[in-house]
Amino acid sequence: MEKLAVLDAFQQKVVFIHTSTGKIEYTIEQVGHADGLQMDKANGYLYWTDMGPNRNGEDFLHPDGAIYRSKLDGSARELLIGNGQICTPKQLQLDPETQYLYWCDREGASICRAKTDGSQLEKLVECNNSPIYPKNIHDQCVGIAIDKDRDHIYWTQKGPKKGGKGRIFRAGLNIPLGENALNRSDILTLLSDLPEPIDLEIDKANRILYWTDRGSEPNGNTLNCANITDDGLMNHRILANGFKEAIGLILGDSYIFVSDLSGCVYRINLDTLEKDVIYSGGEALTGIAIY
Repeated sequence: MEKLAVLDAFQQKVVFIHTSTGKIEYTIEQVGHADGLQMDKANGYLYWTDMGPNRNGEDFLHPDGAIYRSKLDGSARELLIGNGQICTPKQLQLDPETQYLYWCDREGASICRAKTDGSQLEKLVECNNSPIYPKNIHDQCVGIAIDKDRDHIYWTQKGPKKGGKGRIFRAGLNIPLGENALNRSDILTLLSDLPEPIDLEIDKANRILYWTDRGSEPNGNTLNCANITDDGLMNHRILANGFKEAIGLILGDSYIFVSDLSGCVYRINLDTLEKDVIYSGGEALTGIAIY
């Protein structure tokens, strides 16, 4: 039976639910203003990002974000990265083979990675090196996905709220020799003028990129996908709509699950595209992990 771990940013907790019934199995409390979530069940760890305590609405103003991990029951909590090292960590990805964590730093306008013990922190992409936070909203990075098979990293830059200036990018998983995070020659713009793209997931077997979009209707508040090609993306299509500020997503066996800021988790059948609500007990749901 598939189960989900879902972050509730307003209630500051992780909720573990059964996908068949929506019943809560247990919760982990006091996780901060959390956004990205990953589970390493083989090694018994849960990882999450905390965007930090100092904010003005949805804008986070200081480099006080953090990344934590704990045991799957919430015990043995550790601060991995923080103390001014990052600003607003958003979606989080785990490479279990190399034990690297990857994430976007929104107001920090960068993409970072580090080992799962918090060591070897480095920037892979830096869109804006201004010392002033928050950095330009057009440069802010949100969603991230890793394609290890082809050594690619994908990310979203959502642009202004409901602004129709969102973009999706791709670059190599490692910085080209002789270049740096601020000046990379391998960054490719895949899609532009999107409503407000947020989180990403890749179906590597079928070479499909999925993403949520919380922008204005009719193309926003949607679940989207496109086929991955060597040259970029093709055949962009909207699979489901009617969300209320769509944020997190995760692929299951035959479904994709989406969370939104109304506190709901939706299940979308990838064959029929039927959508149903499996959980509605949250306040503002963000990152999702499946187990």
